[in-house]
Amino acid sequence: MKVIFLADVKGQGKKGEIKEVPTGYAQNFLIKKKLAKEATNQAISALRGQERSKEKAHAEMVAEAENIKNQLAQETTLVQFVEKVGPDGRTFGSITSKKIAEELAKQFGIKVDKRNIQLDHPLRSVGLVEVPVKLYHDVTGIIQLSIKEA
Repeated sequence: MKVIFLADVKGQGKKGEIKEVPTGYAQNFLIKKKLAKEATNQAISALRGQERSKEKAHAEMVAEAENIKNQLAQETTLVQFVEKVGPDGRTFGSITSKKIAEELAKQFGIKVDKRNIQLDHPLRSVGLVEVPVKLYHDVTGIIQLSIKEA
């Protein structure tokens, strides 16, 4: 009997796979526990439609991430911070990923989640800094910061 797996089943198949399994195993175990359903023409075409829509959504997300990456790569996209500086050359307040995300949205209208900004530690020095940001699975960009003395 051909079945479409609805969940990963160890030793049998992964979610979304269509496989031939013994009829008794399919009816008494897989279908009863809702781990699989019978592979009818209608079910197979529905599965193909879901796969196409997932691929389309993935392609749209990659295109959007690439667009944001290109915006960040422009030389005019330089996030400006003006901070008070102490006698040792360090800022009084630190610049966190939350501040960077807020300023990026305020100055350029680019929305980036603060959790995706890969900042090892809060910035406390003056100067030009490049901070990596993960925009999507395999798309990363660089935010350019300019920290000046007030």
